[in-house]
Amino acid sequence: MSLRAFCGVLALFLCSNALTVYFVTNSIRQVIVATLAGWLLLQIAYFGSVLFLIWRSSCDQRNAQRTAHFRKRQTVRHRSQDYY
Repeated sequence: MSLRAFCGVLALFLCSNALTVYFVTNSIRQVIVATLAGWLLLQIAYFGSVLFLIWRSSCDQRNAQRTAHFRKRQTVRHRSQDYY
């Protein structure tokens, strides 16, 4: 998810959350607390998803390097048998 899309979803969620809490409780203090809590949870989720994508990308790179190394060893092994 791009940063722009995330900010749009974040703003939509926070506004709807604030309106819902206000209509249920009629308390500005609880609106502020609930909005800050929602904002914090969404920021943590976004940060976690970025870390997950970085981890998955590094796993993919590591697997690609292992595959390339394995293919290179197979090629060398086949060449050495052809020369005898």
